[in-house]
Amino acid sequence: MKNQSNEKQSKNIPSRIISLVPSQTELLVDLGLQSSLVGITKFCVHPKNLRKEVTVVGGTKQVHFEKIKALQPDMILCNKEENTLEMVLELEKIARVEVSDVNTFDDALQLIKFYGELFDTTPSANKLIEQILANRTKFQVKLTQIQRKKAAYFIWQQPYMVVANNTFINAMLEEAGFDNVFKFRSRYPEIELTDKDLQQAEVILLSSEPFPFKKNHLEQFKNLFPEKDVIIADGEMFSWYGSRLFKCFDYFIQLIFA
Repeated sequence: MKNQSNEKQSKNIPSRIISLVPSQTELLVDLGLQSSLVGITKFCVHPKNLRKEVTVVGGTKQVHFEKIKALQPDMILCNKEENTLEMVLELEKIARVEVSDVNTFDDALQLIKFYGELFDTTPSANKLIEQILANRTKFQVKLTQIQRKKAAYFIWQQPYMVVANNTFINAMLEEAGFDNVFKFRSRYPEIELTDKDLQQAEVILLSSEPFPFKKNHLEQFKNLFPEKDVIIADGEMFSWYGSRLFKCFDYFIQLIFA
């Protein structure tokens, strides 16, 4: 009787996977593919103990190519925004590379579906998509009870950077019931705290990642903008586009209705 690894090889299904994107790593685990992971990044923090069980090959911007080569992967998963083009070109010399490009909610669902097909876990992928959509529908019903608020979402300081259009976070702000005051700008603009669009925001969200805004930053912004609601936002719930989508709508309920 063939074992699972041999069955995957006979179907030409990747069985030695390196994931260089934390949200995609979490998705692979939730699709039942943890045993196929041979390499991850130091930022792949979900599930909690994964970095003790799978080889860490670097970060999202810099990796140890020789370490990756030694792991003999047959698939390396990257993302257009998380990883650099130079990295991808070098990794393509080692193994097949798939580069995701996720900017909308539908893009995220399509990625889950694609991974289901690519790694022969379609039933698990379809079930996850169904659960995400069910949670989304319930949340959308609750959203009808409130009026949307104008918001600004900070991801960095020195310089201050916010989220604008053509980003997954912007799409998730819309999902959460916020109207992004910077949605008419591109990607991640640098701004001053005197910016005219920022003044229109009713809510300021300080993300926990990539810059780790803390309580002292919260107090600073509250002092500068006493008329606005200032909140530390869980960056994973707004920017992780894999199976984290299953949890994000419960988080949005706590954020908005608490």
